[in-house]
Amino acid sequence: MRPEVLITRPMPDKVIAEALTKLSLTIREDTTPMTEAECIDALHRYDAVLPTLGDRFNTAVFAASHAPQCRLLANFGVGYNHIDVAAAKAAGILVANTPGAVTDATADIAMTLMLMTARRAGEGERMVRAGAWQGWYPTQLLGAHVTGKTVGIIGMGRIGKAIAKRAHFGFDMQIRYFNRSPVAEPDVSSQQVDLAQALASDFVVIAVPGGPATHHLIGREALAQMKPHAFLINIARGDIVDESALIDALHNKTIAGAGLDVYEHEPEVAPELIAMENVTLLPHLGTASLEVREAMGLMAVHNLFAFFDGKPLPNPV
Repeated sequence: MRPEVLITRPMPDKVIAEALTKLSLTIREDTTPMTEAECIDALHRYDAVLPTLGDRFNTAVFAASHAPQCRLLANFGVGYNHIDVAAAKAAGILVANTPGAVTDATADIAMTLMLMTARRAGEGERMVRAGAWQGWYPTQLLGAHVTGKTVGIIGMGRIGKAIAKRAHFGFDMQIRYFNRSPVAEPDVSSQQVDLAQALASDFVVIAVPGGPATHHLIGREALAQMKPHAFLINIARGDIVDESALIDALHNKTIAGAGLDVYEHEPEVAPELIAMENVTLLPHLGTASLEVREAMGLMAVHNLFAFFDGKPLPNPV
């Protein structure tokens, strides 16, 4: 008998076709995160679950799940702060993720946000679409130059290094980075600094994992250490930034602008942010290309295959 697996969101056809070669699938067609009741039910109904962002398998879910049938959460995504890994393991459930597949696409979005925000591209597009553009003149929508500026990267893992390569080799930027541990091979000419020094850059890019250790890492104190002409870019997790503090910093011109792909209360976006012209807002597009989503899905499926074949997980958490 094939293992029974729940896939919690619609997936690319290639991922489903691969999974069906070895697994019996139930595919949840709803695109919104699972409720707590659905998470509890899934742990008792299926041999494994392939969850993704927002499917909160938290302490309460595991506390309400006695003798669960599920033995693996094969997460779709590198980030897994929506899963209480310790509680899962205490319940006898392994957790896997999909590192590596998301690196380049996420780094590309970081550069997109840097350029859009500094050069006021979103503001300009809104002007054109509204029919308000009256033609070119020398002082229209003057933005900030990117080439040759300093960038402080908060978190120098795979994604941080990929951002550093793009910024250094593509835009001749000076790279500073803050990382909780020494980085043996940053791959580009760069300087490891403390958080305050990284924050004192022209651009600050957040690339650390989400979770309790980084919750509100960028709060009022950190934002106050940024320069008035600097831009904050977040492609990591929304709750790494204290959003109310960010709104105040933007209102008070403590910083010049922000580019956000993630939000503290996602998918809700603060009306104050929506109203600001100096903020670029994207709907969590970090990995949104077909090739990348297929690669992520196949990696999650291969974690499932390995588990049910009795082999070590390729990507255990």
